[in-house]
Amino acid sequence: MKKHLLAVAVMGLLAGTVMAQTNDTLAKIKSSGSITLGVRESSGALAYTLGDGKYVGFHTEMADRVARDLQKQLGLTKLEIKYQPVTSQNRIPLVTNGTVDLECGSTTNDTNRQKDVDFAMTTYMEEVRIAVKANSGINGIKDLNGKSVATTTGTTSVQILRKNERAQGIDFKEVMGKDHADSFLLLETGRADAFVMDGSILAGNISKSKNPADFKIVGEVLSVEPIACMLRKNDTAFLKAVDTSIQRQVADGSLEKLYDKWFMQPIPPANQKVGLPLSDATKNAWKNPNNKPKEAFNK
Repeated sequence: MKKHLLAVAVMGLLAGTVMAQTNDTLAKIKSSGSITLGVRESSGALAYTLGDGKYVGFHTEMADRVARDLQKQLGLTKLEIKYQPVTSQNRIPLVTNGTVDLECGSTTNDTNRQKDVDFAMTTYMEEVRIAVKANSGINGIKDLNGKSVATTTGTTSVQILRKNERAQGIDFKEVMGKDHADSFLLLETGRADAFVMDGSILAGNISKSKNPADFKIVGEVLSVEPIACMLRKNDTAFLKAVDTSIQRQVADGSLEKLYDKWFMQPIPPANQKVGLPLSDATKNAWKNPNNKPKEAFNK
């Protein structure tokens, strides 16, 4: 009986330790010798996969650098970086339940999400745009009347489109892809006439397509949104460590070089350029870091 009670007590202590470390990510990383990064599979040049467990992109490589800075801060001789693919639907639950320590993909920092998670400083200012086939005759919102418009489950791109004042009186059918690659496939195969999403995601998927010249990004900018890395709520020490690493990358110029690598140079697998120059909005976000979210958007 005593052995049973002792075993129960030990299990309770271990469970309490695990729960404590979930709320103290630095302690969790130090004790486990590993960090789990949430990564995306088709978020354009921000974050995508090359297959066989290899994840790349601007935000993915930036997160790798954050992990190495954390390794130095914690005095670890070795740190294993694990990658956990996430989707628009499951990314927040996987952060809050402790599966993912840091998610750096294409997540907008907004007030609704800040109820459940915290965000590091803004590292990309995103423009929501419309992608179409080059020969479609669609040049803007007004041309979407009677058309099918694709977007990705778990995002609100089409809601943003509907709220745009230029969309008044425009009637279109919404079709959903399970992820960004699936949404682009809807456009590529003619099951959708347009794909509404973050411009970087649109440009990235176009650059990786078989015939990039067959597609174009058209029309008005539907919204501008702050993209940032996501982490568990109220973990102030971890948030500070992540922000410190990102600010170091800004200060020494390495983040701008990383941006150039993924957005202005040929990237795998097709060795095509995305061709999105670093915007003034993103530069300003780096120079004046803050975590103020936009109210209405949930990308």
